[in-house]
Amino acid sequence: MNAHASAPPEGLEGVVAARTVLSEVDGQAGRLIIRGRSLDDLAGTTRFEDLVSLLFEGFFEDLPTDLTAALGAARAEVFAEVTHLDADLAAHEPVEAVRALMARLADGDDLATALRLIAAPAVFTPAVIRIQAGQRPVAPGPALPHAADILRMLTGVAPGAAQIAGLDAYLVTVSDHGLNASTFAARVVASTRAGLTSAVLAGISALKGPLHGGAPGPVIEMLDGIGSPDNARAWIEAALARGERLMGFGHRIYRVRDPRADALKGPVRALAASGGGGAGRVAFAEAVEAAALDILKTHKPDRPLDTNVEFYTALLLEALDFPPSAFTCVFAMGRVAGWLAHAREQLAGGRLVRPQSVYVGPEPRKAA
Repeated sequence: MNAHASAPPEGLEGVVAARTVLSEVDGQAGRLIIRGRSLDDLAGTTRFEDLVSLLFEGFFEDLPTDLTAALGAARAEVFAEVTHLDADLAAHEPVEAVRALMARLADGDDLATALRLIAAPAVFTPAVIRIQAGQRPVAPGPALPHAADILRMLTGVAPGAAQIAGLDAYLVTVSDHGLNASTFAARVVASTRAGLTSAVLAGISALKGPLHGGAPGPVIEMLDGIGSPDNARAWIEAALARGERLMGFGHRIYRVRDPRADALKGPVRALAASGGGGAGRVAFAEAVEAAALDILKTHKPDRPLDTNVEFYTALLLEALDFPPSAFTCVFAMGRVAGWLAHAREQLAGGRLVRPQSVYVGPEPRKAA
């Protein structure tokens, strides 16, 4: 681990930091490292299944060199659970329906369990979306690459190269991001030896919160509310005057621009240029981004509020035909790889996570 990564934040000198080989989030430099590789080197050049192999390296003895076939078989296996997606379950929010289906998967700590959990949100999310739209689920194509099959199960047609590359870039970009809320939840459960399914269910339960993975959807609501570039400044000024937060800007860790925003901006532009339309939407969004950054500098000069991953996540997933209601599910498709790698790393350490607490309540009364 890098020397600067092992030093605790100012004011937390007595806190013991978790040690991990999986990822480092450098908020000051705006850098994300995943298993020794910069996000700049991974996003746009690496398939998701190869990123999973990178994260899983050393945690599973029987890990194959290429996970394409094994993941395809896992998608075909978990599709059997879609038969349990009845009308009552489909009436829930997509992330809740997907979580319920994932809860049907057996617990375990082996590679087969991990691959089923990687496959599950990729299969269940398109099925839930289609059923909610009055359509029949599309069965997986086990021979296809992971991202290509997800998009085919979503739309029913073979996706183009730019679409596949865009989804791969997204899944890789969000696969791991330090000890965030959902990853910490997954590690805590894994430390009890409850099993990988239990750990992943803890992760997705944390992810669905609006302060975590539930955030990208409101970016679309903001863009739709603004309507046109001419309205951007007035709309943003009014939102800030009401004390509202601008979705897609600012991050608790990054003091500069979120590197994941730029990792996704390229694929968004590539999709728009691929002939699938959307160039006007991208230009509009970039105008809104520029206006927001300018206004935030004036209104909140003491706060580093730059573009974060949510902004271009929303644009990318919208261009790939995922409805905003399912954005958190797509986030889970990528982050599940990180949850599982962290769970296995926690198991290798063999320690139960038991944070200390500081009691600040009243002392018991003394007997008279």
